[in-house]
Amino acid sequence: MFVRLTGCPLRCRYCDTEYAFHAGDWTTVDAVVAQVQSFGARHVCVTGGEPLAQAACVTLLNRLCNQGYDVSLETSGALDISPVDPRVVRVVDIKTPDSGEEARNRLENLPLLSAHDQLKFVLCSRADYDWSRGFIERHQLAGRCDILFSPSFKQLPPAELAQWILDDRLNVRFQIQLHKFLWGDVPGK
Repeated sequence: MFVRLTGCPLRCRYCDTEYAFHAGDWTTVDAVVAQVQSFGARHVCVTGGEPLAQAACVTLLNRLCNQGYDVSLETSGALDISPVDPRVVRVVDIKTPDSGEEARNRLENLPLLSAHDQLKFVLCSRADYDWSRGFIERHQLAGRCDILFSPSFKQLPPAELAQWILDDRLNVRFQIQLHKFLWGDVPGK
């Protein structure tokens, strides 16, 4: 189940959740936890916008973990992940040059990653791919955690990215936004 929090200090060129910049309803952590419980899911992904921009996000993550859920957090990587409960799988984006937000990467987050966390690169072009390969090498990230390469839905054909990964025998996981292939590019899905 996804819990989408509103607000984001970044403006990535490929953002597909611009509605999450300002839309949404104010609610309490208790109300969110109750709604999660009503769905009967075991895995909860807290995402955004940028969830860590919300003051109660860390409290929400702790509560969900304490309730026994498998919890992941999808974060832009621009904010400090150190307050996040270590039981949470932190999916940290690394912003590529084509995102327009490369300067916002918080490199101080990299040493905080554990083996169960994930680094995610959303790629828009071959230049992003090459930059990402170099980033992984420069920061010695291979083997630290899972590394995900995902094509930007409107900019990079998935088969093209998959072929580059295969050609280079790059040790990353290929990831697509499956919901977009199932239901199309529909806000909120």
